[in-house]
Amino acid sequence: MRTMILAAGRGERMRPLTNNTPKPLLLAAGKSLIERTIEQLVAANFTEIVINHAYLGEQIEAALGDGSRFGATIVYSPEGENGLETAGGIIHALPLLGNEPFLVVNGDIATNFPFETLQKQPVDLAHLVLVPNPEHNLSGDFQLRSDGRIKAHPPCPPSKGGMLTFSGIGIYSPEFFKNAPQNSTKLAPLLRAAMLENRVKGQFFDGFWLDIGTPERLQILENRLAPTLI
Repeated sequence: MRTMILAAGRGERMRPLTNNTPKPLLLAAGKSLIERTIEQLVAANFTEIVINHAYLGEQIEAALGDGSRFGATIVYSPEGENGLETAGGIIHALPLLGNEPFLVVNGDIATNFPFETLQKQPVDLAHLVLVPNPEHNLSGDFQLRSDGRIKAHPPCPPSKGGMLTFSGIGIYSPEFFKNAPQNSTKLAPLLRAAMLENRVKGQFFDGFWLDIGTPERLQILENRLAPTLI
């Protein structure tokens, strides 16, 4: 299964750390976020990797090369200086991702999720990994039903529960993007539309997961990695 790592964000909330460095190349315990993700994917036998980039993207290509040192094959999908949003970036890269379902992973997360369990995961339009709501997203994103289908509901108060957070890990069929606009497009509206058709399923993961969206969260990861690597 081919894999795409999303690495085109500007990392505005990470400034000043991202003034001269793209967020996926920020270091935690001496290794960049995206290198850690690549190593995890390769260990799970995901070795055909597409990486999109925009802001300072040439640094990403220079740092990672063709992927051979990781035991992977890496190709790049440049989007220009401003990027194409999440879905737009995937759509732009579809010619590189083939005709079969593919895995997409955010380039700014840290996790010990067992990626190998997704190798033979059946998928209709999309299959998402959901996690407990972190402090910065207490209302959650989606609801995982008992039949494994994911529903989109208006965010409810944290006290009512029932909602989970999208981890940034998902498998998508190329068909999922068939009717999407060919420009800068967000992923969430496309997911919600597919959920209305009962064509999105998923799973719950309650292990380590961290969205590295701020310098404070990067420090949390640094502290976690200090005694050992995830």
